[in-house]
Amino acid sequence: MKILTGHARLAGVMGWPVAHSRSPRLHGFWLAQHDIDGAYLPLPVRPENLGMALKALPALGFAGVNLTVPHKTAAMGFIDRLSDEAKRIGAVNTIVVGADGRLEGSNTDGYGFLAHLKAAAPEWRPKSGPAVILGAGGAARAITVALLDAGVAELRLVNRTQARSATLAADFGDRVKPVKWQARGEALRDAGLLVNSTTLGMTGQPALELDLRHLPREAVVYDIVYAPLETPLLAAARKRGHVGVDGLGMLLHQALPGFAAWFGITPEVTPELREFVLAAP
Repeated sequence: MKILTGHARLAGVMGWPVAHSRSPRLHGFWLAQHDIDGAYLPLPVRPENLGMALKALPALGFAGVNLTVPHKTAAMGFIDRLSDEAKRIGAVNTIVVGADGRLEGSNTDGYGFLAHLKAAAPEWRPKSGPAVILGAGGAARAITVALLDAGVAELRLVNRTQARSATLAADFGDRVKPVKWQARGEALRDAGLLVNSTTLGMTGQPALELDLRHLPREAVVYDIVYAPLETPLLAAARKRGHVGVDGLGMLLHQALPGFAAWFGITPEVTPELREFVLAAP
């Protein structure tokens, strides 16, 4: 039985609701694996209470927190120091309480995306060809920043609402090209990477209708959805011979920087961790 002492390090995840989050199970695995005197707690915080909750973290002795829906953007107004990635993405998912009690905010979603891509598809290179991103929400912004920083020369941003993709493209410059949703199949020509950052194909959501015939066989297909783990897009891609990358690894890898900052140990993403997180009731 795990017993906490008065020296226990505390962290958690703030969201509304937060009961669905797999982060407590994920961080709990690492805490137990490394026998750390600490805890990672689910923190259900209503949107109207976000500022008060964040400002209370230093007083309560928390090392920091993760943020999930709907707090990632709203929290930026309460952070003392923002990382460059968080500013460019326009959202925060990881907060560290500094030694001076000030809140330091970063966004590790792009890091998690790229780390898992490199682990699951080591043959992929930024120069493999244009990247096609489906969606223009918060995840798409984080992925766009990560791929641009990695050196991808062209990103084709395809969204059901074209005005939203055009706005995102304008934020990031000439390497990002907005594409009409109706032209999503044509956008796959000569691409080296296809990323679904929408909820299409997720359990309980509409299917993603996409013809892959124009996608080069050597292209990697990455679906950030992980419920189900094998989405119809990934199944269709693997049938054509593409390397498929599921969304669970992005969740696992994005947790690494926060855990290291809060608990002082850099853990590893392992098959055992994946199985443990997937087994969540």
